[in-house]
Amino acid sequence: MEEEEEVTAARVEGEMETRFAAETYAAEAMAADMDPWIVFDSRKTPRSEFDGWLESNRPSQVCRYGDEESGMSPVGWIAVLGPNHCPVTGDVTGLQESWEKLITSGRPVNFQTVKELALNHGVLAGKWLMHLDSGFKLDHAWECVARAALDGKISLVKVSPHDPKGEGQQVICAHNQNFTDESEVIRLDSYIRATGVKCPLAYKPDVYTYLGIYRNNRWKLCPTIYESKFNLEYVPRRSHIINKVTNLEVT
Repeated sequence: MEEEEEVTAARVEGEMETRFAAETYAAEAMAADMDPWIVFDSRKTPRSEFDGWLESNRPSQVCRYGDEESGMSPVGWIAVLGPNHCPVTGDVTGLQESWEKLITSGRPVNFQTVKELALNHGVLAGKWLMHLDSGFKLDHAWECVARAALDGKISLVKVSPHDPKGEGQQVICAHNQNFTDESEVIRLDSYIRATGVKCPLAYKPDVYTYLGIYRNNRWKLCPTIYESKFNLEYVPRRSHIINKVTNLEVT
């Protein structure tokens, strides 16, 4: 399951409280994952076809629910797989079974216990999320990170299509292999920033997605574990990253 669901820290802090709204977000994300994706797989498709593919599938112009009149099917995600992409999901079924046992055991549900489950079942991937208003800036940011994936800097990037029933924002996700490796998470942020993206980013482990840990969840867990803000005052310019579990500055 993936995320057409999370928001940056600023949006989380100011949002209206909805009791256990996480279940709704999880259902929406699952539906997006199950619908067809538009994928450019650079392991199989000639690089010469990329510009045309990109132009034909601008995320602000692709509708989440398709168009019956023109025969367009619903679209879950638009994605670019890098030349070295190797999908690693781990034992998701075992993870979810262990999760059910955890929440009925009376043991505390917190980052450390969820991390323990992730390690036990090899579900270690994660992603930086960037939320942008639908339109030119979104399409430009998507093109930037998509080209980074094409060049092999990022294994997988994806963007949600335009949802006319939604909040007006779309999410771009840039994935990495191991959320427990802080240096790897920071390195991915640097690759994203090197493309010119300056908006706030939030980092979410895939284990949270698979377990339905979204904003307004019943365990009061923050759905993201890092936040990154691009600081124009630093020389050289770089991200200011905070670990939201420890509240410590990382960079």
